[in-house]
Amino acid sequence: MNRSLQVTLVWENGSGSALLQPIWDFVRSKEALVKSQFYPVIFSFTVYMFFCLPYLALDVLCHYIPALKKYQVQPKSRPTLAMVLQCLAHTVYSHLVYILPLTVAYVYWRPINLQFEAPELHRFLLDIIACLLLFDFQYFAWHLLHHKVPWLYKTFHKMHHKYTATFVLATQYSSAWEMLSLGFFANVSPILLGCHPMTEMAVFVIHIYLSVEDHCGYDLPWSTHRLIPFGICGGPSHHDLHHEKFVSNYAPYFTHWDKLFNTLAQKKAKKP
Repeated sequence: MNRSLQVTLVWENGSGSALLQPIWDFVRSKEALVKSQFYPVIFSFTVYMFFCLPYLALDVLCHYIPALKKYQVQPKSRPTLAMVLQCLAHTVYSHLVYILPLTVAYVYWRPINLQFEAPELHRFLLDIIACLLLFDFQYFAWHLLHHKVPWLYKTFHKMHHKYTATFVLATQYSSAWEMLSLGFFANVSPILLGCHPMTEMAVFVIHIYLSVEDHCGYDLPWSTHRLIPFGICGGPSHHDLHHEKFVSNYAPYFTHWDKLFNTLAQKKAKKP
């Protein structure tokens, strides 16, 4: 059966998503690249830097355009070139020394299977939400434990708290144990929930974006917590307060676990 006939049958039978199938077909057209053992680490680093660059540009522009400072979570703090280069060097080192060997082994252990059909749109969206909620719980428990047990904090987590004012490249400035642990949680959630490979990729991109946004140091009008109502999401100010005070706001994305365990603190929000 030729490819065009397959696509026609999939769409007519309602077994695929007319919206997602073209996107998935494009991904499948790059199958040789996607199935490469080096693809995950290249993809991870590229997406991370893509999301970081706009905030790095803002750090520079704030020096010349004072009006932008109203969006900074801590206007009096500004990352120096030395801080930026140190964090960037650490990120490159971590990807080459730790993430690359593990992703190569992971691809050998669990080869990527690019099935023909894209996921149904409703399943795609629900699985993304489920993965984020599961990761949020995993990270909250892990994070709280590493703050409450002094040995864990000093040995593994203290490095990430070197900077009490967040800036974007501090996102991945962490110990190997922390980076690999969080990478494990991010990857295991879609597996446990039986997600489509396209959903796995989308979840991975969203994880990177949200973690970058949490550490970016800017509370912008389009920040996720401003777009999603009812205080469901924390946002940059929420996570910056955790770096500033160390004793609250342990969940990465949402606020319900901190509310439940009475560890939620709020910084006075800036008006956009």
